[in-house]
Amino acid sequence: MSQSTIIHLGRWGLLALILAMWQWGWNLKPTLGWLVPTVLDPYFVSKPSIIFNRFLELSCLSLPKGGWAFADWSGFTACVASPKGSLWTHTLATLRNTVWGFLVGVTSGVAVGLLLGRSETLAKIFEPYIVAFNSLPRVALVPLIIIMFGLGDLSKVITALTLVFFVVFFNTFEGTRSVDRDLVNAARFLGASNWQVTWTVYVPSALAWVFASLSPAISFALIGVIVGEFIGSERGLGKVIIEAEAQLQIADMMVALIVLMMIGVSLVLVFRSVERRLLRWQRHHAERT
Repeated sequence: MSQSTIIHLGRWGLLALILAMWQWGWNLKPTLGWLVPTVLDPYFVSKPSIIFNRFLELSCLSLPKGGWAFADWSGFTACVASPKGSLWTHTLATLRNTVWGFLVGVTSGVAVGLLLGRSETLAKIFEPYIVAFNSLPRVALVPLIIIMFGLGDLSKVITALTLVFFVVFFNTFEGTRSVDRDLVNAARFLGASNWQVTWTVYVPSALAWVFASLSPAISFALIGVIVGEFIGSERGLGKVIIEAEAQLQIADMMVALIVLMMIGVSLVLVFRSVERRLLRWQRHHAERT
């Protein structure tokens, strides 16, 4: 049996074990006593079967009166277009704001990191301000951001941006500062302009540092959006979680959490795939392909 097969079997087997314990573990509490942790109480984490049924209902795949939505297309469209919103509309809102916050944060972080990384003077001028702002918990800024930009999508994008920017900036800055000076001197000796030196020497050298920050950056972007939705939002998975918590609907809360986890994992896998393609010239990436 190959190592790849063993890894996949181990992963799926562990998932099956977790789901089985989650579904039926609490039923063994009277028999096993303290061996069954209290966290498995359905009051706290519900059960996979209940969560799956609520997922079907919240995503309009099954109708409250029973049956599949595909058998009654008008019921499905009415559910999706309802003023309260369906799981699809909330997920789309969170995903859209996360992607925009991530893209703007990464772009600005890379640009500022390259600029300050190449200029010692600018780096020393802006250093105290960057350190001061970075030391401020960005979550504490969320109420102010919402007051300034409202409950709409813009406040969520800006919240995500403030979290992503510094993660990407510091990696880009350090990657730019660690460029081999011999490569820079060689490029200048061959007649390269400042722009050509930046594009052909600094950017490729800092690229590995930038990609190393993308996985945590996408997580921070998602965190920023969700925190913004917690405090005030018209739509989004954060709003679903807050409303479920207020009504003690644990299954609804778990549905939103699982969807968030799936979004985060999917985005990380996408960026890892892009990273392998763009950095295939590096040894450890070439060995994986």
